[in-house]
Amino acid sequence: MIIGIDASRAFQKNKTGIEEYSYQAIKHLRDFLKEHEVVLYCNPAINIKPDFSIPEKWKIKNLRAPIFWTQARLSLEMIFHPVDVLFIPAHTVPLIHPRNTIVTIHGLEYEFCPEAYSFWQRFYMRRVIKNSCRWAEKIIAVSENTKRDLVKLYGVNEEKVEVMYEGISSKARQVGQSPAFPFLEQSSRNSSKPDFSKYFLFVGRLEERKNICGIVEAFEILKEKYNLPHKLVLAGKFGYGKSEIRNKIENSRYKDDIILPGYISDEEKFELMKKAEVFLFPTFYEGFGLPILEAQSVGTPVVTSNISSMPEVAGDGSVLADPKDPNAIAEAVYKLVSDESHKNDIIKKGLENAKRFSWKKCAGEISIVLQRRASVT
Repeated sequence: MIIGIDASRAFQKNKTGIEEYSYQAIKHLRDFLKEHEVVLYCNPAINIKPDFSIPEKWKIKNLRAPIFWTQARLSLEMIFHPVDVLFIPAHTVPLIHPRNTIVTIHGLEYEFCPEAYSFWQRFYMRRVIKNSCRWAEKIIAVSENTKRDLVKLYGVNEEKVEVMYEGISSKARQVGQSPAFPFLEQSSRNSSKPDFSKYFLFVGRLEERKNICGIVEAFEILKEKYNLPHKLVLAGKFGYGKSEIRNKIENSRYKDDIILPGYISDEEKFELMKKAEVFLFPTFYEGFGLPILEAQSVGTPVVTSNISSMPEVAGDGSVLADPKDPNAIAEAVYKLVSDESHKNDIIKKGLENAKRFSWKKCAGEISIVLQRRASVT
């Protein structure tokens, strides 16, 4: 039995959500598929060398293609070197694929936040994911919410979809001595009484769908209404809506208290999360919402949205707010800051909630599906 895995998203230097999922899934599948032949398909144009060893029966195959890597080059590979089972961790099934193809769908953001995508982006994603759902023998959804969306919007047979939650990086549990964050100190040059130890944090792509402008508005309310000394750290690369977000920050009365460190490493991310007063994640849509769990796992209280998959993932270990209401977000944050008992209760529940999720469990569930499909070839 030969299992093929699209690893083109896994071994990239700067990982976001889907890349992290691909990386962690492959890394932990080693424990469950070490006795099977596994081929990892990589794109040398964008991939770096894996930072972990692979089992003896596994191999990495670099597939070169200037464009259309998945639909052209991976399809060609399936013609000349077919496999028994193909696992696609990131929603795009190649045109040519084995009957036993398993795909993970991470969410339908473009359907629920169409204004955050161009016409062609929506057209492309809709076509790709509809085709993937039709072509795949089995679909993995990262949340019950994503499964419901697939069934309701695309008419996918719910028996074809299995929900397998994502996990939390082991780096979250290895937070040690804090690295230096000079941007926290440099940001408060105009503050009469700077306090570098207090800040609210968002980590993710700085784009319209992530409600960055709403977070800035909530921060302004907290400053104006309660005169809080906190900073706002928005860590991540800019995405769709960059100009609007930059204008919102530049025109804010509190722009000197808003910090943009750019993309940060996993180590920096977890250190920032651990020391943040509150982690903010009131986005408009998430297929899963991994940052919620990451913050909970290091004991930081979370304010997130009361829609989409966020309540499902956060459990009762966070404060839910309407993402379209900056006042509601601000009040949720202020209650955590001002009520120590409430804050400690949310932290305790968050730590407990995070224990429900692990990459080992996720990979174990994926491996069962892969081996089950391989047995019917």
